[in-house]
Amino acid sequence: MDSLSPLPALVGGALIGLASAVLWLGNGRIAGISGIFGHVLPVTSAALWRVVFLVALILGALGAAYLIPGLGVGGPTGKPATLVSAPAWTGIPTPVWLAAAGLLTGIGTRIGNGCTSGHGVCGLARLSKRSLVAVIVFFGVAIVTVAVTRIV
Repeated sequence: MDSLSPLPALVGGALIGLASAVLWLGNGRIAGISGIFGHVLPVTSAALWRVVFLVALILGALGAAYLIPGLGVGGPTGKPATLVSAPAWTGIPTPVWLAAAGLLTGIGTRIGNGCTSGHGVCGLARLSKRSLVAVIVFFGVAIVTVAVTRIV
């Protein structure tokens, strides 16, 4: 990390929390992205809110990128965010590395019955013990992964 940007992090975190609360209070649903995305198909009238949520999520990020052109690592004055490259020592091409990471993440969210947004934002806010365990595992694996791959 090049610089600490507490204000954008605070604003972003508050908006994520607000959006999660609005969805839970207004629709009775948890804002876990893997669960929302995983139940979009087959398309039914019950899936409409999921599609609207996902489209708004994408448009919100796109809108933020246009409204604050330099938004990226380190806040508005930081460098633009880029995709990470696969570690050279693996000999694995970056697209294969990213596809494998995405596949493993999808399998993990299915096994863990949720993802970081569902457990970390919504589950912890509801004082769920299962979510606390999941978040501890997420962070533990992330720390080990960064230590092993030396990406950061």
